[in-house]
Amino acid sequence: MVDLTNQYLRIQPEIDAAVLDVIHSTKFINGPAVKEFSDALAAYLGVPYVIPCANGTDALQIAMMALNLEPGDEVILPAFTYVATAEVIALLKLKPVLVDVHPHNFLIDTNAIEAAITPRTKAIVPVHLFGQCADMETILTIAHKHKLFVIEDTAQAIGSVYTFTNGSQKQAGTMGDVGCTSFFPSKNLGCMGDGGAMYTTNEVLAKRLKMIANHGQSIQYQHDDIGVNSRLDTIQAAILNVKLRHLNSYAAARQKVADYYDKAFAGSAHLLPPVRVANSTHVFHQYTLQTCGINRDELRAYLAQHDIPSMVYYPIPLHAQKAYASPDYPLGKLPITEQLCKCVISLPISTEMEEEQLAYIVKHVNEFCNQQTQ
Repeated sequence: MVDLTNQYLRIQPEIDAAVLDVIHSTKFINGPAVKEFSDALAAYLGVPYVIPCANGTDALQIAMMALNLEPGDEVILPAFTYVATAEVIALLKLKPVLVDVHPHNFLIDTNAIEAAITPRTKAIVPVHLFGQCADMETILTIAHKHKLFVIEDTAQAIGSVYTFTNGSQKQAGTMGDVGCTSFFPSKNLGCMGDGGAMYTTNEVLAKRLKMIANHGQSIQYQHDDIGVNSRLDTIQAAILNVKLRHLNSYAAARQKVADYYDKAFAGSAHLLPPVRVANSTHVFHQYTLQTCGINRDELRAYLAQHDIPSMVYYPIPLHAQKAYASPDYPLGKLPITEQLCKCVISLPISTEMEEEQLAYIVKHVNEFCNQQTQ
């Protein structure tokens, strides 16, 4: 699905030099590369504060801890997302409130947000799924009206740019109270292990995020709050500092692949390409189609026979997972999410794909679809 080998080989001298610098320094924990990367990412995003952490799940958890959410508080999130978004809410004894998504762009339905708000609602977690931003202008308006926090899950959309109706632009993750991201290796900005970060424009919140990520201490051995141990490894920071310089070119390469797929599948009776929303750029962490009138799993099996990988993000809705099952969410209550889980398929998309590879994939996808039509 993602060619990390060739991505590395293209920038091998830069990566190797950065890693060796850390090894030679022996400053493996909170070494200079961590601050260098934090500063570089802050400059890229246009925010004053970036707080690195161990992974994207930790970023979400620390953000909710820093905002003083209390057990029983309700947090609204889309049902069509990776489990980590709901997982941290449940871990903190908060109540995840699941809402449906738009059927064509997979992003949280803002009308459903408004309908789900109760006196216990304290936050909204919009997920910028697959590489483009949710409708942040509307979400921020709703949040302001109801005095709610906004925690952006931007693990799949770093580098995506949102345009407001007044023409102003913001990077994904920089519009709410705090943005959370992951640097898992397959992400658009991925390290060679685990990593994550939080970003904010609020100085007080930034200090609290940093403190909680460091055992609840702002001064060594002085613990002012309950915290966690969540650090970005120095070697991973050095790698990310190199790859950040290539992030825009990575996005352009992914967009080129998506354009190829869009053109190839335009007008297909059996495939619905992803819809690109008007007010956000799309950095295509995933290229996700919807199948129509064909068996999605049979298509996957056919592609596998021809050595073409594919994935389903996500095969089971959150409310159908045993861990999150609730009488509040009987099957049928979130119909769009349930339908998407039955029909979506993601094709390979990465920074190193050649046209020959794309032609091979498209040929076999269309071949299968044509067989179903005959």
